[in-house]
Amino acid sequence: MKTKKIFMTTMIDKMDIEIVYMPEGIDYEIETTDINRPGMQLSGYYDHFPFERIQVIGKVEYSYYLSLDDETRKKRMDKYMSYDIPVIIITRSQEPDEVMMEAAKKYKRIVLRTHKGTTRFIYKLLDYLNQELAPETTMHGVLVDVDGIGIFITGDSGVGKSETALELIRRNHRLVADDAVEIKKIEDDMLVGQAPEIIRHFMEIRGLGILDIKSLYGVGAVKPSKTIDMVVRLENWVEGKYYDRLGMDDETIEILGVKVEHITIPVKPGRNIAVILEIAARNHRQKRMGYNAAKEFNDNLMKRLSEER
Repeated sequence: MKTKKIFMTTMIDKMDIEIVYMPEGIDYEIETTDINRPGMQLSGYYDHFPFERIQVIGKVEYSYYLSLDDETRKKRMDKYMSYDIPVIIITRSQEPDEVMMEAAKKYKRIVLRTHKGTTRFIYKLLDYLNQELAPETTMHGVLVDVDGIGIFITGDSGVGKSETALELIRRNHRLVADDAVEIKKIEDDMLVGQAPEIIRHFMEIRGLGILDIKSLYGVGAVKPSKTIDMVVRLENWVEGKYYDRLGMDDETIEILGVKVEHITIPVKPGRNIAVILEIAARNHRQKRMGYNAAKEFNDNLMKRLSEER
């Protein structure tokens, strides 16, 4: 697992933010997705001040700041800028006053500006930071979107992962990634997978070579990214090995600290794995909606046995 950092100049370029003041030779590394609106600080309260966060000054904070008398405004801004703040972003194209600019130059603080409204800009910024700073890992397997359920297919080399995915594509489902899947932890309980850019839309089938799924089946057959809802491990059928036949065993696998439903499907000639995965996706959706067929069957069975006693 690796956690990334973002250079301030990269964020400015990606978010299309205007530079008001950028000290020469200064380029902070952003490590947190948290944002602070400094209303409390501009009012003079500095206990628990999260100065290490990106500071966003909206219309409310800036209007209050401008309402202060000259001496108070200068004192408050000087103290505010004295903290090691990575960047200050002013929304709604508001013009920073002379006091703010003097303090920024004195303490070498980056001041940026956006024309967007505060709430809209914060949502966009948080989405960008969550994507870029999310913990991530790369795992071997195939990720497909089956009826809206993200299924991450794993298994030993040669077990038929790509062939199963190809059959699913033929059945109007979508490919996200083949062979290598980049997985990011977007939220505490959410994993999102995508293909490395160099192999995006491509699939390797032994005997045929590399296939461009987008060209062969159209843009509707591929998807850039997908949440991982379940992990399916394909393994060659082992005679005598126990395999769950009722679906009562709720197994999970942990990826980046997130527990994901995990099932093992034995592979042998005559089994249509693509159809089984379609049913697995629908069954997963039923469980999320509160219906568990295995539990229903077991309850009915126990009820029938109790009635016969």
